[in-house]
Amino acid sequence: METAHLGITEDHKQNVALALNTLLADEYVLLTKTRNYHWNVAGPQFIALHTLYETQYQTLAAGVDEVAERIRALGHYAEARLADFLKLTNLLEPTYTNDAPTQLRQLIDDHETVIKELRTLADRFADEWKDAGTSDLVTGLLRQHEKMAWMLRASLS
Repeated sequence: METAHLGITEDHKQNVALALNTLLADEYVLLTKTRNYHWNVAGPQFIALHTLYETQYQTLAAGVDEVAERIRALGHYAEARLADFLKLTNLLEPTYTNDAPTQLRQLIDDHETVIKELRTLADRFADEWKDAGTSDLVTGLLRQHEKMAWMLRASLS
């Protein structure tokens, strides 16, 4: 692959790509968990949650694509095998449940884990690794995760 000349040192691009691959794993695991809950939710809130989960997994899918494409734009490979995702992720795969409150709590916890990581990464990308473009990307993802977590919390009330 030809070297990407983006005004970022090779070491910085390497560090950014490594961090983004962990983020990619988290995003993909959360996408999969949200789709799982979309398929398996049951109870009086079925229609509302089925629809909410679908909207959220579509948003997450777009974010996954953005993260993977940013890694490639930096001149690195997106670690995108399922084994890679499970090795790199900060999230857990729980046992199956169709209980809506349990699903909502688990998704809220996962979004909050990702939100905390995105806050840290936004600063590191901009300040430590001098990559304003990637910092901007993760700031946008941060807003999306905050909104999705808010909607999930509101559905739990």
